[in-house]
Amino acid sequence: MQNSDNPADPFKKALSEATKVMANDPELSVTFSVDPPGASNENIRLPQISRRMTREEVLLARGTADALALRHKYHDTSTFNRYVPQGQVARDIYDAMETARCEAVGASDMPGTAGNIDAKIKNEALRQGFGDIHEASQVPLATAAGYLVRHLATGRDLPPDATNVMNLWRDFIEAQTEGSLSNLGDNLGDQVTFAKFTRQVIKDLGYGDQLGEDPDFEDEDSEEQVDAEEDQEDEPDSTGQDDSDEDQDLDANSEQSQEEQQDAASAQVTLDDMADSEMGDEAEMPDGDSALDPPTSQPISDADPDYKVYQTDYDEEVRAEDLAEPRELERLRAYLDQQLDPLKGAVGRLANKLQRRLQAKQNRSWEFDLEEGTLDAGRLARVIANPTTPLSFKVEKDTDFRDTCVTLLLDNSGSMRGRPISIAAICADVLARTLERCNVKVEILGFTTRAWKGGLSREEWLAAGRPQNPGRLNDLRHIIYKSADAPWRRARPNLGLMMKEGLLKENIDGEALEWAHRRMNVRPEARKILMVISDGAPVDDSTLSVNTANFLEKHLRDVIQMVEKRRQVELLAIGIGHDVTRYYERAVTITDVEQLAGAMTEQLAALFDSDPRARARVIGSKNAR
Repeated sequence: MQNSDNPADPFKKALSEATKVMANDPELSVTFSVDPPGASNENIRLPQISRRMTREEVLLARGTADALALRHKYHDTSTFNRYVPQGQVARDIYDAMETARCEAVGASDMPGTAGNIDAKIKNEALRQGFGDIHEASQVPLATAAGYLVRHLATGRDLPPDATNVMNLWRDFIEAQTEGSLSNLGDNLGDQVTFAKFTRQVIKDLGYGDQLGEDPDFEDEDSEEQVDAEEDQEDEPDSTGQDDSDEDQDLDANSEQSQEEQQDAASAQVTLDDMADSEMGDEAEMPDGDSALDPPTSQPISDADPDYKVYQTDYDEEVRAEDLAEPRELERLRAYLDQQLDPLKGAVGRLANKLQRRLQAKQNRSWEFDLEEGTLDAGRLARVIANPTTPLSFKVEKDTDFRDTCVTLLLDNSGSMRGRPISIAAICADVLARTLERCNVKVEILGFTTRAWKGGLSREEWLAAGRPQNPGRLNDLRHIIYKSADAPWRRARPNLGLMMKEGLLKENIDGEALEWAHRRMNVRPEARKILMVISDGAPVDDSTLSVNTANFLEKHLRDVIQMVEKRRQVELLAIGIGHDVTRYYERAVTITDVEQLAGAMTEQLAALFDSDPRARARVIGSKNAR
């Protein structure tokens, strides 16, 4: 086997083996990824470690590995699901306390894990700014409950930022639970006992309404029902006796019972009618589990109700700053700036040109062919020839230029790696800065998937026996690099994330376009412009291998048709080395990424052109005449 020249590889190999031993599962798969760490079935995903192997990277990887391995070893999924609450807040508390239980039990059996997990908690608390929080309402109760359980169970002090969060909620938690947490140590070893204990804590904290039915109570009812049926079977059949008097009594009782049932049914119908008349429409929507019909599930796509997705639980809409540490974002941004240096002059000239054109349209607009106003110099010859000629004047008018929002939707697929993604990031950066000077709101979004060739969704599909036509079979990752209301200076480092190794994967354009369209629809601006920058058709190997060949392309066409038909958003596209005019009504294709800055500038400037023919000429509308 060829030796690797990456100095981090030996450490990764050692950590992987140690994780398997700690989890007591030699078949466990341990991987390192830029994706958020996590675990599923027989796979553990750890944070990526760079060649530099900084102290922070090593400690975070070790702490994350220990935490996930301990959960794998001491956690039973079926027991967890049996007692899991229905409400979101209660479920979060339940999960946080179970995680703390696994880590506490592991610290008792393997004391060395406690320090590693402390480093992980310190990193997470620092990244989320827990040290700067001064009010309990600024942090979830579940987070504080998990910290408190771990602190009480292990007797260890938490890192300072985590301690701050725990202390903000501690008085409330202890007051509501009335000291029941002092018995925590008696419940740690048995997950079933601890789950019941956790449900009681959740009830004490005021979220009992989110617990749902008690699974133990349901079992008791089931056992009692079985016992009753068995007792009934053992009793002699009373209708089989030979005594004629008893037969007559039974017949009489039976007739009386039938009459009573009919009367009760009539009374029930009357009561139901009265309830319906009093409650109106509410009678059709009973509370709790008594609903007559299950709620109709909402379609995944507004454009195509038949569009199928196998699993949406693993999809994510994430801010760029949550996918990398601030220090790493600054490093990636510096690398992006290096890519910008050779183009700085050309891009700067384009930005200034765009700004001048936009500001000119922003400051001055005219109405022509009027009976009075300022003499139109363009029609001066006509006036000299015939001074009585009407419609030779113009009047300056105000514009609605400022009331505009522009969204840039960038393809973050693997085929964009290298020069294309660098140019796209640079152009997005320049346009955001330029449009902000003109008081135009700009949003920058990216779309890719969380994994190559299928992620956790595909794993579930395989475990389910590969059902036919599953629909989209990968986990989406939609990235917000800059929200419309965020200033450019704050979002500037985020664009460097596009330079991150391993970020760019598959592209599912239809759902990304629909996501961007939904975000724009809730904006207050009167005019909304959505620009898509892509280098190809939607491609996801996992999805296309088990569905029809045009599954993703058809959905993209359906979404485009919906957006263009509704006309709430002005949609245009730029294809990099790929003809996107077969998809979009208004589109342009460039053959060299160096042309992207000029194309974006011209497209946006043309959108603000008052002459529709000139606008169509630049944008490349199919309907231009």
